[in-house]
Amino acid sequence: MRVISGIQTTGNLHLGNYLGAIKQWVAMQDAVQDGSECLFFLADLHALTGNITPAELANSTIEMAATLLAAGIDDRSILFNQARVPAHAELCWILQGTARMGWLNRMTQWKDKAGRNRDGASVGLFTYPVLQAADILVYQATHVPVGEDQKQHLELTRDIAAKFNTDFGVELFPLPEPLISKAAPRIMSLRDGSAKMSKSDPSDMSRINLIDDDDTIAQKFRKARTDPEALPESFDGLAERAEAKNLVTIYAALSDRDPQSVVSEFAGQGFGAFKPALADLAVSVLGPIRDRLTRLLDDRAEVGAHLAKSAARAQALAAPTLKAAQQAVGLQI
Repeated sequence: MRVISGIQTTGNLHLGNYLGAIKQWVAMQDAVQDGSECLFFLADLHALTGNITPAELANSTIEMAATLLAAGIDDRSILFNQARVPAHAELCWILQGTARMGWLNRMTQWKDKAGRNRDGASVGLFTYPVLQAADILVYQATHVPVGEDQKQHLELTRDIAAKFNTDFGVELFPLPEPLISKAAPRIMSLRDGSAKMSKSDPSDMSRINLIDDDDTIAQKFRKARTDPEALPESFDGLAERAEAKNLVTIYAALSDRDPQSVVSEFAGQGFGAFKPALADLAVSVLGPIRDRLTRLLDDRAEVGAHLAKSAARAQALAAPTLKAAQQAVGLQI
């Protein structure tokens, strides 16, 4: 079993990023059995399909890597950024001869992101699903964690793999299977329970940044928007209480508990009791991650060295597949 997953390069990460993706990766790494592998990559090549600031892209790549390392990704996994492994881009070009225009035209994200300005959109925005396929197929990955918005991309990857194998009479690429993990919690703003927690929100009080100190974390939860009602006996009772539901969801995710068990523990109590308990829990979980992250960001060369070391491992895994693909299409005589 070989699992691969990528993540966007973004800096200034917050609690929503941690609970929604990073914590899931750490759990995946911890669950891997002997003989299986996890590859996690930072999608810096994919970032080129949008408007970028070069210095910002370089910094956010290091910051994302540092955050993943601080959260618990270690040498049991292969953590690298795409750009350090040229095989991704090389296989992508080969697979663009296999992918069909009609397949890409039907991609929902292309329609959504390009909108009505398709003539002005980047070519990379149209073809990046082929790079996603190369990201997976170059390692002959067997499983790919997917959410609802990525199922179509995995189906495209399987279509490209099957067509390549058929067109060139080879059995080079396995058809990767979706890996359905426990649904990641949707973490909302601490100031507006109808909006996702986001670093673009102008109010810093709307989010818990992973670099926040203990006092700041406690203060933000203390001032988080709630309502005057006590917590009910059933989690379903929070359906129309967005801010209250959000805080219970955060508590459950940080403590690896079911939201219903959290509500049962605090049923009948108000947020005067719940918020301090949530703050203490958050500090206990996020404090050590913040301390490691701060140390890593003070020595970015160490993070870069880790990415380079892991990229060499990834390149070694990718090289035989790339060579076989080149031979299959006649590029190596």
